[in-house]
Amino acid sequence: MTSKGKTRRMMSVGLSGLALAAALTVPAYGASDGGGSGGASGGAPHAGPYGAGWQLTETGTDARFRGLAAVDRRTAWAAGSKGTVLRTTDGGRSWRNVSPPGAGELELRDVEAFDARRAVVLAIGEGEASRVLRTDDGGATWTESFRNTDPRAFYDCITFFDQRHGLAMSDPVDGKYRILSTRDGGRSWAVLPDAGMPAALPGEAGFAASGQCLVSSGPRDVWLATGGGATARVLHSRDRGLNWTVAESTIPAGDPARGVFGLAFRDRAHGIAVGGDYRAGQASPHAAAVTGDGGRRWKAASTPPPAYRSGVAWLPHSRTAALAVGPTGTDLTTDGGRTWRTVDTGSYDTVDCTRDGACWASGEKGRIARLNGR
Repeated sequence: MTSKGKTRRMMSVGLSGLALAAALTVPAYGASDGGGSGGASGGAPHAGPYGAGWQLTETGTDARFRGLAAVDRRTAWAAGSKGTVLRTTDGGRSWRNVSPPGAGELELRDVEAFDARRAVVLAIGEGEASRVLRTDDGGATWTESFRNTDPRAFYDCITFFDQRHGLAMSDPVDGKYRILSTRDGGRSWAVLPDAGMPAALPGEAGFAASGQCLVSSGPRDVWLATGGGATARVLHSRDRGLNWTVAESTIPAGDPARGVFGLAFRDRAHGIAVGGDYRAGQASPHAAAVTGDGGRRWKAASTPPPAYRSGVAWLPHSRTAALAVGPTGTDLTTDGGRTWRTVDTGSYDTVDCTRDGACWASGEKGRIARLNGR
């Protein structure tokens, strides 16, 4: 997902975060799509129980899009299964398939976009399945800038601080998370030393579910979300990945399917974590947590989302409103993550909002949508 510190072209500001939040709480006059059918089709907004919904767009594919980079109100990129990359430059009215040639076997789980022409995508998997590719011409051509050759590594997420500096993270190798670094916009990568990385817990790993297990805010701060171990933790670096501190979240873990799946920080201090148990039908109590001190301490949401959530994003120009998404719905908070209420029941894996007032979500069966308030 796109980082807070990324330079974006500013267009005229549309709905602010407060206006979007207000729209989401107006009584509904329509019905939700009920959780996942017809995801690749456009049409009228699917209004949730609090009055706003996602406007599904026509993507022409059934790929699952767990990677999403919203650049502005007109431009967004999505990366997904079967090596699929889509790009829109007209606000989702049309999507162009700009998938890398020969990438059909790759599982693309994260994308970072700087504008309508430049983007970096991450393919996940063991050994050489983990790769980074970059385009500078809107997806007309792609260059592979990194291919993992260590069979012990499995890369999950990627983030950028600005148009040059970025990181990618792998599940633990030799007991510690492995961090890749770029200083040239993703054209080349190097593994950082792990002396400043705390030891991983037994069974601990990241979740490549939404492109939000590694997120940044500002020029140097980055956070890494974990699960699978005895506790779900959040690691924080203030120096672009060289040295890390670690804190326990309140989101339950203790199982390979449980933990923190997504993070969002609106500045260096204020963040939201979401997660739970990704298995269908499994309870996910305490599925959200908040921090006001940069992740040193986490507090459980007093009214969390009702089920597992994999993606989260702050609404534009708001200090208190955010959205969380998952396979069973979308939830809204207007008090900084302390309480949540369901506003749509459609299935999405990840969500991203732009500084000029747009929010996008993507997920299974080719589903990509823009948020429309009433």
